[in-house]
Amino acid sequence: MSHDPPLVCLVTPGHLASTPRLVKEADALADEGYRVHVVAGRHFGGAEAFDAEILARARWTCTRIQYRGPGAFLRKISGRLARRLVTRSSFATVSTAARANHSQSMHLAAVAAKTGARLFIGHCIPGLAAAARAAKMTGSTYGFDAEDFHDAETMAVINDPAERASVRLLQSNLLAGCGHLTAASPLISRQYEESYAVRPRTLLNVFPLALAPSVPVDPAEISESRPAVAYWFSQTIGPGRGLEEAVAVLARMATPVELHLRGFPAEGFPEHLQELAGTAGLRRPIRFREPGPPDEMARLAAGADLGLSTEIRTPPNRNLCLTNKIFVYLLAGIPQLLSDTAAQSSLAPDLSEAALLGNLSDAGRVAGMLDEFLGSPTRVAAARRKAWELGHSRYCWDFEKSAFLESVRIAVPRG
Repeated sequence: MSHDPPLVCLVTPGHLASTPRLVKEADALADEGYRVHVVAGRHFGGAEAFDAEILARARWTCTRIQYRGPGAFLRKISGRLARRLVTRSSFATVSTAARANHSQSMHLAAVAAKTGARLFIGHCIPGLAAAARAAKMTGSTYGFDAEDFHDAETMAVINDPAERASVRLLQSNLLAGCGHLTAASPLISRQYEESYAVRPRTLLNVFPLALAPSVPVDPAEISESRPAVAYWFSQTIGPGRGLEEAVAVLARMATPVELHLRGFPAEGFPEHLQELAGTAGLRRPIRFREPGPPDEMARLAAGADLGLSTEIRTPPNRNLCLTNKIFVYLLAGIPQLLSDTAAQSSLAPDLSEAALLGNLSDAGRVAGMLDEFLGSPTRVAAARRKAWELGHSRYCWDFEKSAFLESVRIAVPRG
């Protein structure tokens, strides 16, 4: 009888660099003594270098699936056919929904099943479908990490009948069978409980202490020659993330301020945003920064004067989520502006002076609030201290991962 530790396989349709929660989970499992294998997608050249950096220091193995080539093309054709069928009740099976949602999902499942893992954990809806299928093929257990409320994650899910039907069908059929189920914010957990009668554990989008700057950064005094840096980052710099609203706020500030955005810009969006900024009266051009490795996000943010967590309420998932920005800013030791979504409004009291909460639709009022804050060195220093304290105690992966590991131990006892 083998006494090897259990093998856990994590599955995502995306790149490693675009699924930081999966990477943190894989690292935590490896540190805990589990054998770990990851199955991930490979389809965006811009993420290749960042994936390579993650794999260079990974203590787990990985299979990356290229979404090009003859096999991938045939699977894409199958996915298109499935999209036509999934909205018809007589054809709306789990398998059809999986292919309609992502043409590569069943290929991900087949590759994952070959690992013979005792637990498969899916990330993103195609990952859920793949994990459940792999578990069925091997007689194993599967789980799911709901980083978003996927029924309302994007306007495409809401407005596209095939997308909407596939997401709903997969979750309604598969979530109840999960032996391990987590979600990325308290309100996302609550929404899944109300919609699907399941109870995910909440695992916040926090990061390991090892990714923090070695010491807190103390920026120079704000002046015309050294404007305050308002900082925002994401994988993609594009519409629907509150950046247009942030520009309107910053343009009304009396404090010298410069907006810095880090990520891959969506086509045409930088030009649109610069034009919007000029019309609004923002005195300095927006600075677009090169994308950075996921492990460097906190250190890259640490010199900013203010982090921006500017989510808006549509699509509805944005009202429920707590993004990784919030917790990167805490780990970096910088104060932040939170827009008043339901999730961020609930979190704001716990962040105390490390965060300012504002209604982005009232740009003048928020601008005045920021001017008052940045004009008080005492308040800024206290806010930076509080952010550093929270990021190094309550809101970091070193503490949060215990709930994740406990859930995995229940799903696959070490025996």
